[in-house]
Amino acid sequence: MTVIDIVEFEINNERYALDIGLTREIVEMIPITPVPRAPPYIAGIINLRGEITNIINLNNILGLPEKSAEDIEEHKIIVLVPEAAEGSIVGIIVDAVHSVLQIPEKNIEKVSGGLSSEAYVKGIIKIEDKDTENMDTEKGRQKRLIIWLDISQLLQDLLASAR
Repeated sequence: MTVIDIVEFEINNERYALDIGLTREIVEMIPITPVPRAPPYIAGIINLRGEITNIINLNNILGLPEKSAEDIEEHKIIVLVPEAAEGSIVGIIVDAVHSVLQIPEKNIEKVSGGLSSEAYVKGIIKIEDKDTENMDTEKGRQKRLIIWLDISQLLQDLLASAR
């Protein structure tokens, strides 16, 4: 049985995931320095232990509503491995990071082509939700859905458009 390792995170009360192999570390939000004339999806840069890290606003790229400046202090930054962005160090802003999960391939509904590639959706992950507030009384359980994002393709497209 094939298992996929993911990092589960949240944006605007929705759960998303990315491949754990793309993740270098998760850090607390720190002040971001805006970059003049940067595209709207670039939130700015941070100095992360001496390394200049470009911070991407995933909300902007995915067309999701943005949080207010006060709310952003509670956010996290998922720093990606340099190989994900052709050697650049890139971090993405998320509302929260929930867990690292191993998902059996049978729990993933892969999507490819068409609209899913425009939305950078790699698949839909179905996880049994044991929270009582989400309990389906007829079945006794409910599947939680996580949108598995194709962050590699997203970064490739951003880098290609920047050239």
